[in-house]
Amino acid sequence: MANYVEKVRQSSTMSRRGFVKAGAAATAALAVGGGLVGCANKVEPASDAAEGTAAAVDGTWVTAACWHNCGGRCLNKALVKDGVVIRQKTDDTHEDSPEYPQQRACVRGRSQRKQVFADDRIKYPLKRKGWSPDNPNGQLRGVDEWERISWDEALTYVADELKKAKEKYGNNSIFCQGTEIGRTLSAFGGYTSGWGTTSYGTWKFTPGHIGFDGMGDAGINDRFDIWTCDTIVFIGGNPAWSSAGNPAYMFLQAKKAGAKFIGIDPHYNETYNLLDAEWVPCRPGQDVALLLGVAYVLITEDGPASPLIDWDYLNKCTIGFDSEHMPEGEDPAGNFKDYVLGTYDGTPKTTEWASERCGASPEQIKWLAHELEPSKKVAILPSWSTGRNHNADSLPQMIMTIGAMTGHMGKPGHMTGLSTHGKAGNNGPDLVKAGKDGLENIKNPVDDALNYSEMWTAIVEGTYHWNGVGGNLKAPCEVRPIDIHVIYHAGRCLLQTNDGMNVGIEAHRKVDFVVTHAQFLTTNAKYSDIILPLDTYWERPGGFLTGNREMIIMYTQVVEPLYEGHSDQWIATELAKKLDIDEKSVYPFDEKQQFFNQIAGAQVLEDDGKTWSTLVTITDDDIKNWGVEGQPQEGKIALEELKEKGVYQVERKPGDNYGYVAYESFVADPAANPLESSESGKQEIYSRGLAKRINDFGYSEIKPIPTYIAPEDGYESTFADFAGKVKGDYPFQVCDIHYLRRSHTVFDNIPWLREAWSNPVFLNPEDAAAQGVADGDTVLLTSPHGQTLREVSLTNRVMPGVIMLPHGAWVDKDETDLTDTAGADNILCGAIPTGQGTSGWNTCIARVEKYGGAALVADADKPLRIVSGE
Repeated sequence: MANYVEKVRQSSTMSRRGFVKAGAAATAALAVGGGLVGCANKVEPASDAAEGTAAAVDGTWVTAACWHNCGGRCLNKALVKDGVVIRQKTDDTHEDSPEYPQQRACVRGRSQRKQVFADDRIKYPLKRKGWSPDNPNGQLRGVDEWERISWDEALTYVADELKKAKEKYGNNSIFCQGTEIGRTLSAFGGYTSGWGTTSYGTWKFTPGHIGFDGMGDAGINDRFDIWTCDTIVFIGGNPAWSSAGNPAYMFLQAKKAGAKFIGIDPHYNETYNLLDAEWVPCRPGQDVALLLGVAYVLITEDGPASPLIDWDYLNKCTIGFDSEHMPEGEDPAGNFKDYVLGTYDGTPKTTEWASERCGASPEQIKWLAHELEPSKKVAILPSWSTGRNHNADSLPQMIMTIGAMTGHMGKPGHMTGLSTHGKAGNNGPDLVKAGKDGLENIKNPVDDALNYSEMWTAIVEGTYHWNGVGGNLKAPCEVRPIDIHVIYHAGRCLLQTNDGMNVGIEAHRKVDFVVTHAQFLTTNAKYSDIILPLDTYWERPGGFLTGNREMIIMYTQVVEPLYEGHSDQWIATELAKKLDIDEKSVYPFDEKQQFFNQIAGAQVLEDDGKTWSTLVTITDDDIKNWGVEGQPQEGKIALEELKEKGVYQVERKPGDNYGYVAYESFVADPAANPLESSESGKQEIYSRGLAKRINDFGYSEIKPIPTYIAPEDGYESTFADFAGKVKGDYPFQVCDIHYLRRSHTVFDNIPWLREAWSNPVFLNPEDAAAQGVADGDTVLLTSPHGQTLREVSLTNRVMPGVIMLPHGAWVDKDETDLTDTAGADNILCGAIPTGQGTSGWNTCIARVEKYGGAALVADADKPLRIVSGE
């Protein structure tokens, strides 16, 4: 094995310095080519499509999974020679064009072999030296040394601890996240699960109640329709960094077609820069305040000479805008219009009122309102980030209300809805999809489920708000006791990616046992007792990925498994044996058969836009060669051809039958096509159902109409006295942004990416001068919940009073003074559940000061967390 890995290291033809140079030009490449540096777009023979060299190299190109959850998930191919990956490339299966774009990988995907063959892979099962079944020594988690053990020892330890917890405290004493291990634990009697809104924010529960497409990526039209817009308004979006595949390129085509772009954001980001967007600065979490100011302008300046409101849309498609359109039995005074005008509360939501809270000038707010006038084709495109804030439960309703007031929904060129992740800039039903794997669900018999924003506090303090599994309670919550003794990490980076990390570390040190499946010494793994080494997707039979509605990627095994790593399914199966569970009841057939079932069930939409057909042709020889069970079938593409190409993409052109306009049938005839999710069948500017559902969670309350609520740990919390404008101990807002170096937390340990993107905090020069901070200084950020160190980068792209901190750095705490040195955002964020239990890690409050201690070691120079246990 050592010789094999050394061959891998020596085979790389692109140097670390060459990759860094490529990364430095990444954003510029977005503007001119629609992809990132190193992403070849020419259709060439495989041997000539080399990375950084023209030399021909023998080998086999294999479609490799780019499995990280950025929303892109593009085509990534590995050149394998003698069992070693010597090069990577991206999509060259057809010529590139805006209408039929290649599915190009970004620099993160292109660095992936440095992840698969990394020196810091967890190679063997590990046990923390200070842990034993009789003496956990939980206080040593995170600081203890490790020792190598066998798989049999490791699985025996895990099984024994699970049995002990079940017998002494019950199954709900086991807290677990992980789909595969969840099957085994469900068969074992169940476990306490977790739920929440770490990605979606308040876009998870709010939209459905008000008749507004949500849960992530709906409500907007397809990309060809977006290209017809006059104006495109982003609210907190940056696909150039967060989903770095085709989305930014697609928006660039709209710019070339004549669209004007506007960015509402605390940060003038790379997407706005690419598109020459007008910037409307807005403080983190203050979008509702800004949009209430916009609504005030629309109401007070609307008139025959300058129509700013689409009254026909409001009258036909909505309820609750004014007193004449309130739901039956509700107080007419509770309508939205009178709230905006201050008719009953005495506070008109003027542009001055809004400006005081959001930071945009009154003139900018008025200008924005007029840019939304109904006569223009406008797209209003918020991202999930807008809802990842405390007390933002009314935000999706507020955005929908602005879209309804201006009539920008349900018509070609007009839209209001989420543009994010896999549907960024291109919404509509998928045109090609994989089949099912054939596994039946195993129900978890335990109904205890901890919300992510209070799970660590619940483990430490012993009580939590029960809201049903997945938060799907139909009645008010109840406060329940909970007594967790085992934490099992087999999916999601819970300790790293959720707010309240310091409380999370305390929770991990309190329980009897912590086990983690891991490829690296991640934060979850670092604070564990047993680490079970995972393989990567490059070492598994294969599967499907999709990054947009028009394509599907079929990846297959690239290399043999490295070291002693195994898949989550293998671990779940072997642990089932140790728990005296029939492994066939957990997984009746293996991963290869599951993959084949997905292939056989894959479908594609025909040119008529209505008829689904079988995608893959499978022969008797295919079934025999794969060693699986199945039936021959006829499809659009042969199995071996799909395996060789790695991608099936539906070719699009303007005017085809795949176009999509959100809400089109509803807007054309609301009576005949009522919205199924809302109580009234209309879009609810006044929503009894929403208010009841959010208030039933038991965290904080909202009204049936969108109103301004000062967020916990938000802008108003930076003041000791907001009315007197006296700043408090934490006068800055920290905004946690997605960063091109990482996909969430993944890739943070890749040396190439560490050198290409240094992970500073971004600060406005005006604030820096006031704090005596110069560009490149190390600064200490301190919040009510923790502190971290970073070098500072000064830029006028950030609003005064705001600090931009990239999301996802792996925490690296000095146990002496508890200061993190990695820039981990969630060390600063508090576990503060509000509304629907939203994880509010997108923003928090802090102070910033020049650091007087030892110089901070650059991330690129930090040693990797190599743990051999030997």
